[in-house]
Amino acid sequence: MIKKLDKNTVRTKRHNRMRVKLSGTPETPRLNVYRSLSHIYTQIIDDINGVTLVAASTMEKDIAAKVAGKTKVEAAKIVGTAIAERALQKGIKAVVFDRGGYIYTGRVQAVADGARKAGLEF
Repeated sequence: MIKKLDKNTVRTKRHNRMRVKLSGTPETPRLNVYRSLSHIYTQIIDDINGVTLVAASTMEKDIAAKVAGKTKVEAAKIVGTAIAERALQKGIKAVVFDRGGYIYTGRVQAVADGARKAGLEF
């Protein structure tokens, strides 16, 4: 019998392979994206000190109010701009983009585009 692979397990393995090469430093932290079925979560992480510097998601009340009635891709773009604005307030101008093992299309790309448009450099 053929066993069906769990998509999230395959994604996690892909993400771990990428994380060997990707690392966030205090100068250029890592912008991580996690995508669930109905929400999107982003964090800016300093891997050397093991600290999350900034976070944004569609679960937050202020972002959830902006996202209400929009598509998932539009919501991801709003989260991208929110994370970029918060990062710029903390003095973070450049980040390393970590797509979390997801394909760079759809919501993951919308987060990156929103963050770039708000002034964050990749």
